Amino acid sequence: MPNPVLEVQIETHAYGGECLARAADGRRVFVRGALPGEQVRVQVTEERPSYLRARTVEVLRPSETRGTPRCAHYGECGGCHLQHMHYAAQLAAKSDVLREQLRRLGGVEAPPLQEAIASPAEWNYRNHVQFSLAADGRLGYMRQGSRHVLAIRECHLPEPLLDEIWPALDMREAQGITQVGLRADSEGETMVMLEGSEAGMPEVQVERSLSVVWLAPGGRSDTLVGEDALHFAVSGQNYRVSPASFFQVNTGLLPTLVEQVLALVEVGAGDTALDVYSGVGLFSAFLARRARRVVAVEASPSAAADFEDNLASFDNVELYEATAAAVLPHLEIRPQVAVVDPPRAGLDREAMAGLVGLAPRRIVYVSCDPSTLARDARALQAAGYSLATLIPIDLFPQTYHIESISLWRAT
Repeated sequence: MPNPVLEVQIETHAYGGECLARAADGRRVFVRGALPGEQVRVQVTEERPSYLRARTVEVLRPSETRGTPRCAHYGECGGCHLQHMHYAAQLAAKSDVLREQLRRLGGVEAPPLQEAIASPAEWNYRNHVQFSLAADGRLGYMRQGSRHVLAIRECHLPEPLLDEIWPALDMREAQGITQVGLRADSEGETMVMLEGSEAGMPEVQVERSLSVVWLAPGGRSDTLVGEDALHFAVSGQNYRVSPASFFQVNTGLLPTLVEQVLALVEVGAGDTALDVYSGVGLFSAFLARRARRVVAVEASPSAAADFEDNLASFDNVELYEATAAAVLPHLEIRPQVAVVDPPRAGLDREAMAGLVGLAPRRIVYVSCDPSTLARDARALQAAGYSLATLIPIDLFPQTYHIESISLWRAT
């Protein structure tokens, strides 16, 4: 039987790039490709006892905020979710979703939400992109709602320099390669990062100035061509970033991100500052200029090595190369301020217990997932912290991903 087609009225945004409607039987319908206020026909793609999932097949009454997607693959490729919205509407939608997640899941009835900070570039803003390989060796992304690779011929997210390189990569003879990453730094240098089984380490030929690195299982990297790291400059601070190290992808917003974090954390000259999930030291380098002492925690060996290189000139910084859960419960410090920038999974139970046990007066939480931020909000409130400020910062235009900076004060 073909999947049924319904006519629905779209009510509001839902997290994940979908919108919410109601079926005639009262079930929630999560719809891709629609906007609040629109009357649409949708085709059901998944049916559950309490909800349906569907895709838009016809817009009967469009919203004024509807735009024309730029990419020919939009709707099929899983990389973008909001190209059918004007950019101002994307910012408003992300703010609405962030507020609702904090209210519904975090128990914060009236989050002190500030105006969203827009990306200076709506398109071609990513300094790092990662492709999968289709069966014929062409680069692609996962299809929306699928684990199959969609070979692509265009993408409007990579920075212009990367956008020149990726279409020219010839992977037809590649053996054992599963992922191809590209990164461009502040100095105009580029790197291709190949991932796969160690047995498949390739021979490569290059016809332009770039570096090529092989990332083997277990985190080891081998430089095949050129340099073994890239370099970024953020507000006068230089950072070495190795192939396996995390670094924020929106270079244009990095100065603003750092500025906002420093303004909220209010670190003083006599303070001890804690930087958890410190990465290559993006925030620690600025904290070290202001605080008496900085204690950082980072589990990635690659990022920890970069951290030590990037902060070698500071003598008031200590780095623990271990997980937050392993370190925080055993630290014998009393930090006045803490910055936490966890991965999408947020803080696990042991890390959260260790953090609140150290009792910093202020915690600045940089989040890339509002649902895990909301979960952690409950734990912070239970430990005696209140949400003072919540700022969306749009590091990921055209996608549903929501970055935010929140300030939590001890009450």
